[in-house]
Amino acid sequence: MSKPQCPDIIVIGSSAGGLPALMELVAGLPANFPAAILVVQHIPPYSESNLHNILSRLGPLPALAAKDGEKVMPGHIYVAIADHHLLVEKEKLIVRKGPRENRFRPSVDALFRSAAYTYGNRVIGIVLSGALDDGTSGLWTIKRLGGLALIQHPQDALFPQMPVNAEQFVTVDYSIPASQMPALLSELTVKPVKSKPKITKKELALLQTEIVIATRDNAFQMGIIKMGELTPFTCPECHGALSQLKEGKIIRFRCHTGHAYTISSLLSEVTDNVETILWQAMQALEETTMLLTKVAEHFESGEQGEIAKLFYRKAEIIKKRSQLVHDTVLTQEIMSTDLGLSQP
Repeated sequence: MSKPQCPDIIVIGSSAGGLPALMELVAGLPANFPAAILVVQHIPPYSESNLHNILSRLGPLPALAAKDGEKVMPGHIYVAIADHHLLVEKEKLIVRKGPRENRFRPSVDALFRSAAYTYGNRVIGIVLSGALDDGTSGLWTIKRLGGLALIQHPQDALFPQMPVNAEQFVTVDYSIPASQMPALLSELTVKPVKSKPKITKKELALLQTEIVIATRDNAFQMGIIKMGELTPFTCPECHGALSQLKEGKIIRFRCHTGHAYTISSLLSEVTDNVETILWQAMQALEETTMLLTKVAEHFESGEQGEIAKLFYRKAEIIKKRSQLVHDTVLTQEIMSTDLGLSQP
């Protein structure tokens, strides 16, 4: 009689405020923990992470910076490096610089999808503290393929948006404080997994395509535009056409060059770009004002007073317009769908 399968891959995603929770989780795991752990912590692309060394000192499990092609070993922690996606394929790590997802590289969603595709019902996905909703789509995929979904209880999270968003769109199995996760994971990793759900060929094809896109920038060649509904929206990063994808109640977008957004991250990026454009407009108007003033001064020094007055008047008009843009910039709001989470 064959030995029943148990969960043997833990994938963790965290962002703002997630480090204390991650440290508490890792510190509580036993030396004989039977599963491998893969971690994506959002970090700036220009910053070399020392997270693997920090986690190694906290508990008995060795933590390593993920390396492309490295075999996934039980009882080891693999941490995504800066500016690279961390994925898993055929029980080996893939570390690649594919298109950003939800404005991040590494992306929690990219890791979660690849783990679900490779390990199916043997995956446990965990979403910790963070802003916006990276990890929600990936956690939905883990559940769809039979895995388990855990979130840090929102009241325990320094930034509850990531776990709250996950709970809103995914049927979460456990919502608990980070301090309780080590004991729960020790229990779950020795319990037999549930049977695999039936997945359509179309779902699997889209999942496989998105995993490949995360490893290299070839979304157009992979036919991503035809796998969703073409929209009138454009990618804030490359201005490519955006195709709408649906997962349960989740709406996502991916452009033909590969960048991916949830509706919340897209709204945040678009409104952020609006502010950038307004600053550029104000700069151009102020530069025009200075140039008109310089021209006026030139004519004034040449005793051409009437022409100088004309340019001074034009400079004053443009100055007033730049002030209007300036006032608009200062009231521009960066938005996301998190605005609705606090509404009664």
